[in-house]
Amino acid sequence: MAGHVDAAEREVNGPEDIDDDVATGVDIGTDQPHSPVRAALVVGLVALTAVGSVAAWLGHQAYESLRVQHEHHVFLQAGRQTALNLTSIDHTTAEQDVARILESATGAFRDDFQSRTDSFVEVVRKAQSKSEGTIVESGVESATGNEAQVLVAVNVLTTNAGAPEQEPRSWRMRMTVQKSAGDAKVSDVEFVA
Repeated sequence: MAGHVDAAEREVNGPEDIDDDVATGVDIGTDQPHSPVRAALVVGLVALTAVGSVAAWLGHQAYESLRVQHEHHVFLQAGRQTALNLTSIDHTTAEQDVARILESATGAFRDDFQSRTDSFVEVVRKAQSKSEGTIVESGVESATGNEAQVLVAVNVLTTNAGAPEQEPRSWRMRMTVQKSAGDAKVSDVEFVA
């Protein structure tokens, strides 16, 4: 191989020598051609990066889904419990029943209900009323940040001393539930048709 010159044995002195090498076809770069192992390694690293990125994205999506599901559960439980508190009142425990309602309330709803508690308790006692609510269905209508609209359908059976037995009444409520410091409370109750 008279025309072949090993790049390691050849000394390059200047640009003229490089031009001579190009003209004669001598390779002055690396002495190894691109190997299939190197190409497979690059492709493997790219594939591993892509799979890792997809796995991270899917993991984040699963986490967000669980977080939202948990928040909805907290809002829903607060709405359901408040609906039961509002519809389950006994004349013998009226003060405790009202205290439970106030405990699960916040904001303007709490203030309004609290201003009426004395007259409410008096009416319940005079009528010797007892009502018992049963949740029929409930769901989160919408949720944004720390607030949700919860819909609750309740059947309420009310009895009064000296009055004939009544049929259960069906009520549907839309409640605004707010979360503050990890606790969810109802800030508004609207009866819907």
